[in-house]
Amino acid sequence: MLALFYIFIFVAIGVSFWQITRILNLRSSIANDNDNAKQGNYALLFLVFLYAMMIYCLIALNVIMLPESASIEGEHDDNLFNITFWLIGIVQFGMQFLTFYFTFKYKGNNNNKARFYADSHKLEAIWTITPAITLVILIGYGLWQWNNTMDLSNAENPIVIEVYSQQFRWDARYAGEDNMLGYGNVNFIKGINTLGVDMSDKNAQDDKQVTELYLPKGRKIHFRFRSQDVLHSAYMPHFRAQMNCVPGMVTEFGFTPKYTTEEMRQQSEVIEKVKGINKIRKAKGEDPYEFDYLLLCNKICGASHYNMQMKITVVEQEEYDKWIAQQPTLSTVINN
Repeated sequence: MLALFYIFIFVAIGVSFWQITRILNLRSSIANDNDNAKQGNYALLFLVFLYAMMIYCLIALNVIMLPESASIEGEHDDNLFNITFWLIGIVQFGMQFLTFYFTFKYKGNNNNKARFYADSHKLEAIWTITPAITLVILIGYGLWQWNNTMDLSNAENPIVIEVYSQQFRWDARYAGEDNMLGYGNVNFIKGINTLGVDMSDKNAQDDKQVTELYLPKGRKIHFRFRSQDVLHSAYMPHFRAQMNCVPGMVTEFGFTPKYTTEEMRQQSEVIEKVKGINKIRKAKGEDPYEFDYLLLCNKICGASHYNMQMKITVVEQEEYDKWIAQQPTLSTVINN
């Protein structure tokens, strides 16, 4: 909201300045050769400024970019991002040069006459077919990656976890030894049964409710999502995964963690990013940051949306087995 206010002030100042120049007749309606020469030189100066800002942002702001994907499936998201980034970057870099250089080169001159160029079917075909083929390849790769994440039919012995969203918290329910979650519905919410699990369903008896996600490295995780109230979005940025949590329906996706939390903390790329983030936080007087995987809400779901998150800890299979064995089943918790 504050940013919108600043934008409004900036636009108001610009409009006011424009009107003042009209009232005081500070600008001529017809540009002469001297005006055109100045504008051409300004175009070159702006081109240099634009390139300098681009390079600065790519280098200095890299600290806020995510590190390498922490899931096997997310590697393809990174590939798609990098391919798209370089394609757009090269085209944008070239087009900006042509736009401002031609503004300088072909600036107005009373001694020159503009040449009329009708059309070229060859050029039209080139700049139509080339982007079309590029988009088909990118979209095809994206659809393949989407199916790779969404198709859970071929997963061998996945861990099934339900992530339950509500304003403004996350809860999770692990399937028990049968690896099948019991039926859940908001109509069953009562007392400590906050996830609305149908306890008459035999598959629900060994389910385990937790407030923090533990995931084993190298094992396929099958997530199922429900929402109690409004539309939320389960966003796990380090795993390159996101899915809407829709009231009244179940959505799902899957991924395979490839780095434990400790392994990620020891990566040089992550260490450098943590140092950079802590430098920024220190300047703001905020507490230091330590890397953790997080489940965030990526939909503006209400006043405390910004604080809706859950810690995710990725460990080796042996440590995960010990942790999950210590969690009580729903039947034990609810019946007692």
